[in-house]
Amino acid sequence: MSKIVENPESYFRNLVPSRDELMTTLEIQAEKESIPIIGPVLGELLYILVFATKAKKILELGTATGYSAIYLARACEAANGQVTTIENNHSMAEQAEQNFQQAGVADRIQIEVGDASELISQLQGDIDFIFLDIEKQEYIKLLPDCHRLLIPGGLLVADNVGFKDADEFNRAIAGHSDWKSVSLFSFLPLHSPENDALCFALRC
Repeated sequence: MSKIVENPESYFRNLVPSRDELMTTLEIQAEKESIPIIGPVLGELLYILVFATKAKKILELGTATGYSAIYLARACEAANGQVTTIENNHSMAEQAEQNFQQAGVADRIQIEVGDASELISQLQGDIDFIFLDIEKQEYIKLLPDCHRLLIPGGLLVADNVGFKDADEFNRAIAGHSDWKSVSLFSFLPLHSPENDALCFALRC
């Protein structure tokens, strides 16, 4: 019978995907300034999911410095896709715009500044992919709009659902007829935090 590798966290930390100088710089900034970012493992996973699903219309809720939006924008380039990202902090939004320019993806990202629960209600549907990464207690409030906006078969990815504040969201989406979902608790090197859970949900 096969056994799990010794020291699995150290083992998988050595398998973290490579990234360019900009992304590494954003990771260093995040650590110094306590800015929560998804890190390269989840970033690469988002890239793979967007690329594989050929998502063209992507919505991100929670921009911060633009780390995850850059992964999303790079992933949808082949499909000539577009990312709309929402951030409620003006300073963060300004930093993100500068990072989008530096990454060469500014033409594929539209950033909206304001409260996500207010701005999302103004958006129209036909979205292929949503990445949810704001205050966790807000997840449950945004769930109906996420369902309204996503196309049937569209994918919702929610970060940090291992947080207590995501409990209501987790219970609402699990087994709901509007969604086909799975939540995975895992080790995510350089993610904030590294031991956390993700929810993946197809819109029915």
